[in-house]
Amino acid sequence: MAKTPVAPSKAKPTAKSAAKSTATKTKPTALSVSAFLGAVADPDQKRDAQVLVKLMTAATGEKPAMWGPSIVGFGTYRYRYDSGREGEMCRIGFSPRKGSTVIYMINGFAEEAELIGRLGKVKTGKSCLYIKRLADIDMPTLEMLIARSIAYVNEKYPISG
Repeated sequence: MAKTPVAPSKAKPTAKSAAKSTATKTKPTALSVSAFLGAVADPDQKRDAQVLVKLMTAATGEKPAMWGPSIVGFGTYRYRYDSGREGEMCRIGFSPRKGSTVIYMINGFAEEAELIGRLGKVKTGKSCLYIKRLADIDMPTLEMLIARSIAYVNEKYPISG
């Protein structure tokens, strides 16, 4: 009579593995922003990225830095959710992804929906804007949206010296 194989038991998560799974994966790195942007294949998206670097540098007063392997971020803030989860993230950032450029910003400020509605051809996600081309959107509205998002993150998470 053949033995029936027994499935291995599933190990219970340890405190270390639980902490690892909730740890923020997006962290500042020493990677080069110019090398990352230089490797963007689509020439329009590469141009858009240079425009966003200028806009976000002006809005934050911060130099761009790589967050993880693919996000160009500006400034830093530390957050803590009601659940106790906490971490660090860039105050605003973007990533030229295949098919669209994603802008990462804090949401929840009063004028957000109205400004996004005036942008033009964009898709939204939680704290994200997906833009195919900057040529498709209203740039003064994008500048206002970025400035208002930065002001809101500065109110909510003040810069500590």
